[in-house]
Amino acid sequence: MKHILLPTDFSKNSWNAIAYILELLEKEECTFHLLNTYTPVIPNSRFMASSFQGKALEDGSKENSLKGLKDFLERIRKTYSNKYHTFKIRSSFNLLVEEIRNMIEEEGIDLIVTGTKGASGIEEVFLGSNTVRIIKAIKECPILTIPRNFKYVKPQEIVFATDFKRYYSNSEVAPLVELAKSFKATIRIVYVQDQIKALTEIQQFNLNILRKYFKGIDHYVHTVSELNTVSKTLEVFADELDIHLLAMLNYQHSYMERMTREPVVKSMAFHTQVPLLVIPELGMNGPKHSRSKKELQLAK
Repeated sequence: MKHILLPTDFSKNSWNAIAYILELLEKEECTFHLLNTYTPVIPNSRFMASSFQGKALEDGSKENSLKGLKDFLERIRKTYSNKYHTFKIRSSFNLLVEEIRNMIEEEGIDLIVTGTKGASGIEEVFLGSNTVRIIKAIKECPILTIPRNFKYVKPQEIVFATDFKRYYSNSEVAPLVELAKSFKATIRIVYVQDQIKALTEIQQFNLNILRKYFKGIDHYVHTVSELNTVSKTLEVFADELDIHLLAMLNYQHSYMERMTREPVVKSMAFHTQVPLLVIPELGMNGPKHSRSKKELQLAK
């Protein structure tokens, strides 16, 4: 049984993300947790007791939150009736990231799914501010982001972007391997270089480990020249090869970290039209320091 967290603000983007994951996992036994958080702004007023005003605003926000969750749940049941899927709703007076952390611990969340949208009215950014905050803050489980207008397509072409400078544990690439095997997908390992040159000994070693993890899965290695930015290069690559999913590991100095650190207006030319799977760095908590027997054998 998988536990999938669906943060929602009841927007079209949020519904699109929910619809995608329900179709992607239509044959999997899952519990979906619909989450809405609310933090009403309490204005100062010399004519009204702040405690009374705050309570009234909080009650109103809570009522709207619960109603939105129930309406979304009813819509899901009417549109995507599925015997394998169960649902829970959660309305919380809390900051979104903090409540996500709570739910990961309490519910054993396996995956977070969120829609993407532009920030401050800028349509060309590829992630909304909430999504960027989630990616930066949440390191305990994978995050799948779905573009606003993306309609479900069976993922048969998956890009895994990496520079081979880091050892990946089996646990870290497991979500990618599971997806590829489930849908008999091809994995395209993409290395973006500003100048094309041969892999170092360490990079070649890490590539060989990846190949062993991907044994039994069709996979290819692509070395491509950078087009202004890594993000733009990946966008063009995904478009030209009709890619259905882009996956990246999120760790220090990774492609993913670099893109979330870039100034939104100047560098988020990356508005890919395919879902993005952000895989957390798990090695720090175990595999990288105390590798499993299987990983030690692979490394030999």
